[in-house]
Amino acid sequence: MLEMLSPFFHLLLFPGGLFALACGLLLKGVDRKVAARLQRRIGPPLHQPFVDLIKLWHKDSSVPETAQSRVFAWAPHVGVTGMALAALLIPIGGVYTPSGAYGDLLVLLYLLAVPAVALMIGGAASGSPFGAIGFSREMSMMLAYEGPLLLALLSVALKVGLATGGVATFSLAEIVRYQQAHGALLFDPVMWPAVVTFLFVIPANLGVVPFDIPEAESEILEGPLLEYSGKELGLFQIMSALKMVVVLGLGVTLFCPTAPGGLLLSLAWFIFKCLVLMVASVTVVRSATGRLRIDQAFSFYFKWPEALGVASLILVLTTRNFP
Repeated sequence: MLEMLSPFFHLLLFPGGLFALACGLLLKGVDRKVAARLQRRIGPPLHQPFVDLIKLWHKDSSVPETAQSRVFAWAPHVGVTGMALAALLIPIGGVYTPSGAYGDLLVLLYLLAVPAVALMIGGAASGSPFGAIGFSREMSMMLAYEGPLLLALLSVALKVGLATGGVATFSLAEIVRYQQAHGALLFDPVMWPAVVTFLFVIPANLGVVPFDIPEAESEILEGPLLEYSGKELGLFQIMSALKMVVVLGLGVTLFCPTAPGGLLLSLAWFIFKCLVLMVASVTVVRSATGRLRIDQAFSFYFKWPEALGVASLILVLTTRNFP
């Protein structure tokens, strides 16, 4: 009986569900606070994302007359479900290791695309021209950053697989075990191009400045989210918070999953690493830059992150005899 309930516990409570949501909202609060301090503002309190979500949950929802109502209403549910399942796959060193039955790195890669697809479907179903523009921009951004992300993940999979006598391993548990035995890949010079590639991908994957082009407020008025309100908009906020934990947690898992030992200390260490990664790749970047045009963002990802991803693969393959 306990074995049957375990997947639901992990999905609804920990490491997915309530834990991932609380952690994601807290990270968003810290992001807003640190960004404000960097710009010499006071900024909102750390609990502001929690307050915003509660306010949205108590507001009525409206559906545009021109919208495809069923698709419009179900799009945010699809996004939240995808991210809840993705959170189930993220290992937490010293605390939680996902079962191989849940999936692996390839499954996680597919699930990471679900929020963008949900935004595109919701925007297209809203009947708003701004939603249609946001759909187009979101698709262009996906085409731009999915290639470098795949190259970074493949570099890690090949590094661990070749070092353990195989070809490539997509098991997140195996990737964590290898780093626990041989040290974090973050400190391996061969993996530095993959690390930088992943850092470049994070802001676009999370849809923050300078890559928040599909939802640019000053241009297309939130794009796909323009017609959403109430609980449906709150679901998109939940999806965003869960995705924050999944993307940052994936970065920690791939490059620095080692833990000091002890349940609470390991959990705190995981959250701290996610926080450091967020400040370095999201907060500082969006505080110091302005929004790019879609053509600039597309060109950027097809030049530097793509080149770094290819360089990482070449380094891994040419140094495979020196694990």
